[in-house]
Amino acid sequence: MRFLFYSIFLLSVTLLASPVYSAGLLDFLFTGKTTQSSDTAPDNDTLVSGLKEALSIGTKNAVDSVGSVDGYFKNQMIKILVPEKIRNAADLLGKVGFQKQVDAFVLSMNRAAEKAAPQARGYFTDALKEMTFDDAVGIWKGGDTAATEYFKNKTHERIFQAFKPVISSSMNEVGVTRSYKEMIQKYEAIPFMKSGSLDLDNYVTNKALDGLFYTVGQEEKKIRTNPTARVTELLRKVFGK
Repeated sequence: MRFLFYSIFLLSVTLLASPVYSAGLLDFLFTGKTTQSSDTAPDNDTLVSGLKEALSIGTKNAVDSVGSVDGYFKNQMIKILVPEKIRNAADLLGKVGFQKQVDAFVLSMNRAAEKAAPQARGYFTDALKEMTFDDAVGIWKGGDTAATEYFKNKTHERIFQAFKPVISSSMNEVGVTRSYKEMIQKYEAIPFMKSGSLDLDNYVTNKALDGLFYTVGQEEKKIRTNPTARVTELLRKVFGK
């Protein structure tokens, strides 16, 4: 027993001589815990600044992506498809020679969403200004899309209200409403075929927001999980932990 105690004493003295181990070992010997942890949070200012920088970069990339030509249309994860209420009508029209009109309708919905997307920038900026330290800690400790959920809670309703008139106007400009009416008229010209009522403005606006927040989430995941996406020293300091 005396030999075991002496051995532990010698090992402790040896490790304590090294500055790398001394602080953590002393904590462990006297409290049973160690302060050496890869999950140690950055200081308050660094944490908040780093998160705001990450979210600023992530939301800018997301808006630029979905707001470009084909940002929605050629991204199969967020492409706006024929509404479920009229999917049977669209499928039937495609089979009887009107696939071109159906395709034009789908394209025009996605073009309207792409045109509205830049409206989101200002709302994301406002949400960043409103972020508190508690918000930042919750986001930093949260899952891969914790920041995206924060943005959804803060901005969804405001962005919806901003998007809807732009999308409505865009749909008239790019021919969504015209394409929709022509498609439904052709469908209802078929005996015994009737389509259900549909608020097209609401449908496209909601789908546009779904695609936007999905893309913001993907950008957030990149910064959290991919070191090459941490393009500034501040991002590396906050998300490299």
